[in-house]
Amino acid sequence: MSFDERARTWDDDPVKTERAAAFAKTIIEQVHPKPEMSALEFGAGTGLLSYQLKETFDTIVLVDSSEGMIDVLKEKIAKEHLSHFFPLNVDLLETSPDIGPFDAIYTLMTMHHIDSLHDILQVFHRLLKPGGKLCIGDLVKEDGSFHGSGFTGHKGFDKDKLSGLLKEHGMTPVHYEIFYELEKKRDGASQKFPLFSLIAEKAG
Repeated sequence: MSFDERARTWDDDPVKTERAAAFAKTIIEQVHPKPEMSALEFGAGTGLLSYQLKETFDTIVLVDSSEGMIDVLKEKIAKEHLSHFFPLNVDLLETSPDIGPFDAIYTLMTMHHIDSLHDILQVFHRLLKPGGKLCIGDLVKEDGSFHGSGFTGHKGFDKDKLSGLLKEHGMTPVHYEIFYELEKKRDGASQKFPLFSLIAEKAG
């Protein structure tokens, strides 16, 4: 099922809200947002993560390539009159919208779907202000059990390899932690998947 098809029921899963809240806590602790700061959420979906940060940043641009997700997000924004939220249905690997630069970019459970990490990290570096922070929340390296057979993305990430990539693209890792643990049923047994938070800073 595509993300467009899943958009209407995306928020029904309390685990998604719980993990977003856990990652938001890490972002606040590590970025130390100030009232005038701007942020970009990459792979925003229905905005669950940014909703946890709605009183933290002055302006938040929420980007997602799924039209269905952005449609749901727009409805939520209108309902709650969030005038500082700016949803954008765009693929940043295909298009370069006139946005930024930002004090912070954050992304949760999206990077493992991106084929070319080099390309997206180049985009992030361009969109960050000097001294800006990139906050990645995603799966720790796993054996492919999380998505199962047929998934063509990354099977989580190794801390050292991802840190090396960030350094190659002008961003220095400054913080790493396990902030949440997902649990899934696989073949009748429960399997746990830790999620990491990796914060990197663009050179000032």
